[in-house]
Amino acid sequence: MFVAQFLQNIQCFQNALAPASCSATSRIAFRASRLWGVLACAILAAFLLGCEEIEEPKPWIRVERPQMLFTDTTLLDSYDKGVLNWRLKTAYLERWADKEVVTVRPVFVDIYDSIGERVAFLRADSGSLDMTFTYVYAYGHVYALTPKGASVRADSLLWNKKDNLVRTASYVRVVSEDGDVLQGVGFESDAQFDNWKILSNVTGIFQDAAKRMKDEDKRQAEAERLSNPPSSSSQAAPKALPAKPSSSPSRKAPPRGLPPKPKAGKP
Repeated sequence: MFVAQFLQNIQCFQNALAPASCSATSRIAFRASRLWGVLACAILAAFLLGCEEIEEPKPWIRVERPQMLFTDTTLLDSYDKGVLNWRLKTAYLERWADKEVVTVRPVFVDIYDSIGERVAFLRADSGSLDMTFTYVYAYGHVYALTPKGASVRADSLLWNKKDNLVRTASYVRVVSEDGDVLQGVGFESDAQFDNWKILSNVTGIFQDAAKRMKDEDKRQAEAERLSNPPSSSSQAAPKALPAKPSSSPSRKAPPRGLPPKPKAGKP
């Protein structure tokens, strides 16, 4: 009965051209049903909202961050007995709280001699070192320039403060100051790159090899001659010259007290 009345009220509402066809009772019932409809919608909306899941607050997540972070030009100096050994320049430096390792990128290192003069240079994509500067590890497109003008290229180089040597076990390529190209596996040098060597599988290309070998042979021969001069005892004694014969025969003088022998004459 209520449903039929509700449908009739809807029909009266839609029929705007003939509102007189609906009775007063129908209009009152229509208003009541409209209120019930609004109330039902409100209840339904409240029910739907109540069924939505309430999001619980997410737990606080700790984000790990480095203890030390520099994103601008930074300089690190290493001294030995008050003398500057090397200076590292980088644009990014970080250090984590649970580690003693400092990571830098890129790497630019100036190397100094015992009197503080800049003698060598090194650069790499990245590097790492400890806080006490006992080692420096450079890796990624490593390039070094020696005091004599030779260049060294490698995948990585490691400097150890204990023996003050630079080493690598990777492939290395060296171009000497004369233009010679040497390459192999493994490399060892002093900290200033004055004295270096390639450890194994060495191959090379030498400029003007024949001419340089001849010049080297001449230098060695000259050095041996100067270091071993001939001794005085080995020199031959001068030969005695024979006596020169006289131009006229010599006459013996007669003994004293005897008359001279008469000359033979003609009979």
